[in-house]
Amino acid sequence: MSGDFVEIVEVSPRDGIQNEPTLLSTDDKLELIGRALDAGLRRMEVTSFVNPKRVPQMADAEAVAAGLPTDRGGRYIGLTLNRRGFDRAVACGLREANYALVASETFNIRNQGVPTDDSIAAFAEIRQSAPADVTVSLTVGAAFGCPFEGEVPLARLMAVIEACMVHAPAELALADTIGVATPADIKARISAVRSAFPDVPLRLHLHNTRNTGIANAWAGIEAGVRCLDASLGGVGGCPFAPRATGNIPTEDLVYMLERSGVKTGVSLEAAMDAALWLEGKLEKTVPGMVMKAGGFPKPQGEPGSSPRAA
Repeated sequence: MSGDFVEIVEVSPRDGIQNEPTLLSTDDKLELIGRALDAGLRRMEVTSFVNPKRVPQMADAEAVAAGLPTDRGGRYIGLTLNRRGFDRAVACGLREANYALVASETFNIRNQGVPTDDSIAAFAEIRQSAPADVTVSLTVGAAFGCPFEGEVPLARLMAVIEACMVHAPAELALADTIGVATPADIKARISAVRSAFPDVPLRLHLHNTRNTGIANAWAGIEAGVRCLDASLGGVGGCPFAPRATGNIPTEDLVYMLERSGVKTGVSLEAAMDAALWLEGKLEKTVPGMVMKAGGFPKPQGEPGSSPRAA
């Protein structure tokens, strides 16, 4: 895999802070997005168009969208759970909407307020009426396990995906929303989806709740996935999923990939700086590990190396 390129979708402005008790200002969110751009992260989920009473951190979605830099090559995604959210995202000028639903019935009702079939029907309506210049991607949450129902059988996951794929999402993301997957799970489910839908671009959204997130990312890459969500500092969590903790840290993922010869286009140093800035704004220690340990220098004598103090 050396020499391959993996796209990292930065989700700290949305998933990263949506469950945090410290409310970030709109200016702080735009600063976070700017720092992510400085690090070379070009595609990011910047906000979600959801009920602000249920997710107060996302109450300024329109203001964030209005303040996004338009001259730095950023590709900005708005998360939507229904038609109303999609229409809000389009009205703000966002050109990519990520529609999310959940593989398990109970969690979909808790998160979206309707059964999974209703969410699929809404997705079909959105795809039929979406403007030609708006990309509509799809995330299937709890693709590896549900906090309420437990195991999500592969047959159930595939039935949901098959019902959605009729409506041709531009990209399909499988989300380990509560961080229960293992590398074997990742490979098995990616293989099943690839067998059924070989042409759809795949993305993984991984949480590190049980410390398997980075291993799962590598398993996904071995299975052929070339797009991964990550969050600066490893912050994140779902307000409606008990005990779900943060996403895989962007800087930890960059470190692993770049040291393995897989290109990301992301500056590790700038990503660590952004994670440290976010930690200060949240006024708490965040989970990321590389931001604490630092990168690892090349041995002295290699091209580009420089002496470092012990």
